Amino acid sequence: MAEPRWLDVPGIGVHVGLSRLGLNGDGTVEVPPVDRPGEAGWYARGYRPGERGGAVILGHVDGGGRKGVFYDLGRVRRGDDISVTRADGSVAVFVVQSVEQVPKSGFPSQRVYGPLGYPGLRLVTCGGGFDRRTGHYTANVIVYARLT
Repeated sequence: MAEPRWLDVPGIGVHVGLSRLGLNGDGTVEVPPVDRPGEAGWYARGYRPGERGGAVILGHVDGGGRKGVFYDLGRVRRGDDISVTRADGSVAVFVVQSVEQVPKSGFPSQRVYGPLGYPGLRLVTCGGGFDRRTGHYTANVIVYARLT
């Protein structure tokens, strides 16, 4: 299956190209550069959108005093469509099943990155309050979607 190239979330006005993301040196999942908050990336060590399993796309809520690509991710609703255009021109269309905000300390890694019995998509960004002491948000917003 071809790699994802574009993400469209019409309900919040997102149309963005996707970069490839992997792992940082410490084993954590790489995210797009925070100084380019308008970018989104696909976690290439996981599943491809349309494959059986949860494909993961990450983006920032903000960065450098600017709104990020997923600034409005929390406004996505159950039943909204999300599409991913792949390198071969095919398009995988997903429908949102749920949206949740979870504390970073309780991030559901298995639910986001683990295997599924169907082709799924997860969109992930930061959320909750901003902790000025640590310089990080306290939660994550996660959108769970299923291939239509």
